[in-house]
Amino acid sequence: MTTTKKTHKVTLIPGDGIGPEVTNAVVRILEATGVKFDWESYAAGAEAFEKHGEYVPKELYESIERNKLALKGPVTTPVGGGFTSINVALRKKFELYVNFRPIKNLPGLETRYPGVDLIIVRENTEGEYVGLEHEVVPGVMTSLKVITEKGSTRIAQWAFDYARKHKRKKVHAIHKANIMKLSDGLFLKCARNIAKGFPEITYGEHIIDNTCMQLVTNPYQYDTLLLPNLYGDIVSDLCAAFVGGLGLVPGANLGTDAAIFEAVHGSAPDIAGKDIANPTALLQSAILMLHHIDEAAAADRLQTALERVYTEKKTLTRDVHGTAGTSAFADAVIAAMAVTA
Repeated sequence: MTTTKKTHKVTLIPGDGIGPEVTNAVVRILEATGVKFDWESYAAGAEAFEKHGEYVPKELYESIERNKLALKGPVTTPVGGGFTSINVALRKKFELYVNFRPIKNLPGLETRYPGVDLIIVRENTEGEYVGLEHEVVPGVMTSLKVITEKGSTRIAQWAFDYARKHKRKKVHAIHKANIMKLSDGLFLKCARNIAKGFPEITYGEHIIDNTCMQLVTNPYQYDTLLLPNLYGDIVSDLCAAFVGGLGLVPGANLGTDAAIFEAVHGSAPDIAGKDIANPTALLQSAILMLHHIDEAAAADRLQTALERVYTEKKTLTRDVHGTAGTSAFADAVIAAMAVTA
């Protein structure tokens, strides 16, 4: 077991739908690592509005400001109306400009694309997600896409720094600069400038629509993908399908002063409360969180335990062709950690 004595204060956002179930499972697993946590739990979204009259209570903002660290379950975002995305609100509030999603197969889980190992680095605060929309006249809407030199440079710098640190071989900047010549053109200009400082890393550029075709044809040609906000949102979901879907892949929102680790899948209200949801996505996000707080030994042990459970195939959830429930899966990971300790 870990010998750390530090207690990590973490803001916990259980979410809604299956969120509380998968969050509870992951918290149990994390506490079994021996790492010490002090959880501050807050509701967000519709549940928070019912209780506090706010979709993101000020107490939640204050908790993240204090702790600089949060673990977040899925929160429902209304489509075509309703309240603003909680995810986007948190990213803007804390300037979490990096959306980081590693895409890698779990052992023992058969997919159409074995051996995938991709890094998605998505700009997280600009682009179409600034939310600048306007009704000009009835039936005519405008929506602004914002790309800045500052935002493009810092996300490119982060991507290349990560690639160098982790010995990745290639970075591709993904764009639509053939059409969006100023905005996507600026994104490319910034990426090219940063690439000059990393001669050991092969730099490439692909147009977004061609990238999607190339990915489904041969994902192995890519290594690290650097994308503006909207393109990154789409491509990261596409790539998740290579390894089994959004229920398996982690997500991290990173900034200079704070970090939020989250499940990137939906809240699945149709299966909420049935103890059948798969907590793997949030668990893998929690493993990223352990690395972030310098608990690498616990992170590695937990990753090994998770992979052992998938390799043995005895206690998997229904979405990955098993029969176990959420709690039983968590129990199996905890038991596997004890074996690997």
